[in-house]
Amino acid sequence: MSDVTFQSPDGSVTTLAAENGQKLMKVAKANGVPGIVGACGGHMECATCHVIVDDEFVEKVGGPSDQEDAMLDEAAYPRQPHSRLSCQIIVAEELAGLRVTVAPYQR
Repeated sequence: MSDVTFQSPDGSVTTLAAENGQKLMKVAKANGVPGIVGACGGHMECATCHVIVDDEFVEKVGGPSDQEDAMLDEAAYPRQPHSRLSCQIIVAEELAGLRVTVAPYQR
């Protein structure tokens, strides 16, 4: 288990204990994190699980694949330097304490 924290656009914070190996988007949806739509179910086809990774975790999370990078260009909220799709971030022990900000709006 690893703790992950989602900050919503309104400033509210949700910290959850997540099973290692799960997609961050699925953790968010299963726990009702506001703003994570995940319309495609985590298949990287919709960009409705857009999050911005906090600076301290950028290197640990890594950058997007080429396909994810293209999807981020289509996201409703303009991509930021540390934007990622939460369906492409896998919870792992080395990401314990991960903090992301949910994009202010999704499609």
